[in-house]
Amino acid sequence: MTTRWSRRGFLTASTATAVAFGISTPASPAVAAADADEFATLRAKWRTLILGEGFSPTAEPFKSRLAELGTTASTLYSSMAPASGSLWPDLVYADPEPDTDQESYGYSGNLNSSYNRLGTLAQAYCQQGTGLTGDARLADAILTGLDHLHSEVYNASQTRYGNWYSWQIGAPQALLDVCVLMYDQLSATQIANHLAAVDHFVPDSAVAGYSGTSTGANRVDLCRVLALRGVVGASSAKIALARDALSPVFPYVTSGDGLYTDGSFIQHSTVPYTGSYGSVMLGGLGMLFALLAGSSWEVTDANRQIVFDAVENAWAPFLYNGLIMDGVAGRAISRGLSATDTKQIQQDDHLRGHPILAAIVLLGQGASTTENARWRGLAKGWLQRDYYSPPMSNPSIGLTGLVRLKGVLDDTSVTAIAEPTGHRLFTGMARAAHRRPGWAASISMADRRITYYETGNGENLRGWHTGSGMLYWWGDTFANGQYSDAFWPTVDPYRLPGTTASRLALADAAGGDWGASLPDVNWVGGATDGQRAAIGQYLKGLQSTLMAKKSWFCLDDTIVCLGAGIKCTDGTVVESTIENRNLGPTGSHSFTVDGATKSATYPWSETLTGATWAHIGGMGGYVFPGGATVKALREVRDGKWSDINKGGSTTVLNRKYLTMYVDHGTNPTNGTYAYLLMPGATATQTQARAAATSWLTVLANTDNQQGVSVPSLGFTGVNFWFGGTVGDLVASDPCCVMISEKSDGTAVICVSDPMRMRTGLTLTWNRAVSAVTSKPSTVTSATTGSSLQLTFGDLTTTVGVTQKITVKLG
Repeated sequence: MTTRWSRRGFLTASTATAVAFGISTPASPAVAAADADEFATLRAKWRTLILGEGFSPTAEPFKSRLAELGTTASTLYSSMAPASGSLWPDLVYADPEPDTDQESYGYSGNLNSSYNRLGTLAQAYCQQGTGLTGDARLADAILTGLDHLHSEVYNASQTRYGNWYSWQIGAPQALLDVCVLMYDQLSATQIANHLAAVDHFVPDSAVAGYSGTSTGANRVDLCRVLALRGVVGASSAKIALARDALSPVFPYVTSGDGLYTDGSFIQHSTVPYTGSYGSVMLGGLGMLFALLAGSSWEVTDANRQIVFDAVENAWAPFLYNGLIMDGVAGRAISRGLSATDTKQIQQDDHLRGHPILAAIVLLGQGASTTENARWRGLAKGWLQRDYYSPPMSNPSIGLTGLVRLKGVLDDTSVTAIAEPTGHRLFTGMARAAHRRPGWAASISMADRRITYYETGNGENLRGWHTGSGMLYWWGDTFANGQYSDAFWPTVDPYRLPGTTASRLALADAAGGDWGASLPDVNWVGGATDGQRAAIGQYLKGLQSTLMAKKSWFCLDDTIVCLGAGIKCTDGTVVESTIENRNLGPTGSHSFTVDGATKSATYPWSETLTGATWAHIGGMGGYVFPGGATVKALREVRDGKWSDINKGGSTTVLNRKYLTMYVDHGTNPTNGTYAYLLMPGATATQTQARAAATSWLTVLANTDNQQGVSVPSLGFTGVNFWFGGTVGDLVASDPCCVMISEKSDGTAVICVSDPMRMRTGLTLTWNRAVSAVTSKPSTVTSATTGSSLQLTFGDLTTTVGVTQKITVKLG
């Protein structure tokens, strides 16, 4: 050690303090013994939850992971140097001007990190095979570190500064974990000191109301703190409070934070967060359910079934080959390499996805036998298919997560389940997920309820246009690293694939922190039958005069993309980006346009006039109905994680991109575009689709309506931005309509009110219909014959959800 110390100087509280903070309570000897046994049982269960069980420390991948833990702990142990204002020299927590600005966030974050480092030391002390197992000097250092932080900063006399999260969730969670792991080495006085600090920063009032920073994932985290405070301090009241305070998390919500009936998950009021905060919530609930199962404080609220249902309703649609889609990860997309971590660990969509798989496996232990078996099958499939980033090599997933995932992989009774297919439209968070055999895609939009993007804590500084219709896609055996391989720090943030954007220069964090900036639009959403979909977004640009109507028609092997009414007076160019493929460091993929192979050199650019199709080797194809003028370029782009995240690495990264976009010019007045995206298609398949000019009919592509029909699929989709006539459809008011005609003489008509404003709607389909075989209560009348006329009542309460009507064709 670089510095020697004694713990005696930190032990200042009296034994009476221990009693005051719930270390012991008067009771008969028999009752006291029974209570003590139950608290001891809970401590043992929590040790197991954070250390793992049933694995061999001499078998891989555990042997290597334990050795790495020991190496990391040795480095931390040797560099610990308690001093005024810090426990480690590189983690100064003393704030010279304590407030809530960005600088203070850094100081409070260092406090959090200091406790996390003590947690690493405690795990190295308790785990087998670390080289530090049971080391008495390490134990002394851990306890001294705890005492130092308590004496200096995390105590009942301190006023918090910086980020509330560090004081109420980050630091106390790590502190209480260490208290559980080192329980037998801690004195009653030390425990009382630490619990007094927790009580000060996380009082019962933290969960008194379900609002502010006490909702969703944050609420689960707060309950974890309270539950562990009760376990360590032998307080039945605290554990009961934590259990009961979970209940508001379970029910579906209709606004703000939480789970929606359509599978949406929102945190920070306006941010789709299934893949980040949602992951924290799922993992936290799994651990608390497991901790309290079979105890006097078991979670028995019947609404917890909503959480179980959400595994497939909310999380599975966004999991693909082990990754969690970035469109539901909020500002976490900007968290790549950190500038301060002692061990550089990359974060990306795959590495964020794996802990969700582990959480699902843990949650399954408290679910029904049927649910548990199916979830293990889903998890096994995702684990086995993640060729890009093998989960068992994920350096950011904890050892306990590895144990759970390895258990699934090694369980011969579990059969891997294939990727779910179909379409899911998440009207509650302006997102869509389209999954087909061989590929998957997602669309990110924004409206009056859902922010353009989230920035905050100096993170995601240039995510401005991620909600402007960004279209993500992945293949089953290709392109799984598209957004994982340094995409976010190197991509042109004005040319995100699928988006329409003004080139007006935006400041870092433009629009404000925590999802504050919302577009003043209502028409965002669509209709789906569960396999195909019609989706639309009325787009208004962030801090821009840009306006546009964007539509996507999600089909079997294709997504048809239309844009119209594109106008802007920013005095800058407006572009609609068809594609911006991250081709990695080498970028050797071929690019073919109308049969001609284009240059593979960097840089390269060309205006493709009258192009009917294009193809990127190993990726997919693009078709331009009727021909289009498209600009294409190959470029080498440099970037740093610190460009988009103030805590990111300053190392310069280099990636090669192939971009296609429609240049609408400066101050366009009525720009349009139309293209087909065919993920995984070969050049031959792409050329054939372009040659089949009758395969697709663009029924409308104007500022008033956008629609297409594909006769071979029996598909018609129309976004009525205003009422009117498109093909055989007539709508009295704005709405979305999607029709699938079946080979058995039936049809499914899907209608929605994306604006959530229609108190009445009349839809006429000029097609012979002999009978309506099913309809929702929102349909107040249906007239059949040579045409079908549907009259809808109040649609405002449907919150944009699809209304399905089945008919028999005449």
